[in-house]
Amino acid sequence: MEQLTDLKAILHSKRANIYYLEKCRVMQKDGRVLYLTEAKDENYYWNIPIANTTVILLGTGTSITQAAMRMLASAGVLVGFCGGGGTPLLVGSEIEWLTPQSEYRPTDYVQGWLSFWFDESKRLAVAKTFQQQRVNYLQRIWAKDRDLKAEGFFTDDPALSKALGAYSDQLQSAQKVGDLLQREALLTKQLYRYAAKATQYGNFVREREATDLANGFLNHGNYLAYGLAATTLWVLGIPHGFAVMHGKTRRGALVFDVADLVKDAIVLPWAFVCAKEKTTEQEFRQQILQKFTEHKALDFMFEQVKQAALNGNDNT
Repeated sequence: MEQLTDLKAILHSKRANIYYLEKCRVMQKDGRVLYLTEAKDENYYWNIPIANTTVILLGTGTSITQAAMRMLASAGVLVGFCGGGGTPLLVGSEIEWLTPQSEYRPTDYVQGWLSFWFDESKRLAVAKTFQQQRVNYLQRIWAKDRDLKAEGFFTDDPALSKALGAYSDQLQSAQKVGDLLQREALLTKQLYRYAAKATQYGNFVREREATDLANGFLNHGNYLAYGLAATTLWVLGIPHGFAVMHGKTRRGALVFDVADLVKDAIVLPWAFVCAKEKTTEQEFRQQILQKFTEHKALDFMFEQVKQAALNGNDNT
């Protein structure tokens, strides 16, 4: 069996894999974690490279053994039980995720985070920084992603430039988190409208319970981003309840704050592109995960959270 040190050889920020599994059994066999799918005449085993995996989502019809959970925990892999298509998350341990239990994680990040969190003005300043970095990341990714350009997404589009520029200006004048939430909601609607127009999707209304492809892909992609965000916070040892922007009603809201850094840049446009092309759920998931890796989304999350934790107390 692999040694514990070997399993953690790949930094979480550099790991490439997220798994969504359904109708299978996850087990440990010969020192590896496998998932078993049952066919009519024979069974098939597939290996999960746990040392290069961040998150496993277990969908409908799944089970997992204690031995497999022990190995996943030793490799620092987060596990979430969910419904079909990766949403909604159902498990209630550590807000929404089954997290590996390890006390040997850094303390400087959570201490830095709490040193500013109880000051409302500093918390607001970090929220503004996160939102500005969200805009910067979108502009950077859309400007260099040739696939998105081929689909009609351009950062120099006048309507998009105006919307992003106005949002950046409004961030600076926001006096409270409620102001940020209102302006964020407006920007998101503008991005939905832009994406629907670019892909000729037609009239679009964001409804999480809707059954159309675009809404379904947005839900699915967002939950993949939540997995990366939860991984980032677990590795850095920051509890999910200490949100800077969301969190009025949900204790795990810091996951949403961190996931927002990359959702608009990657999940949003590809949800519409894949809906237009009527891809399967699996094809959409593969596209999103490929783009997360290509654009180093997890690295970006780690960078922003670490900077906020270590420098947030300097904000006024």
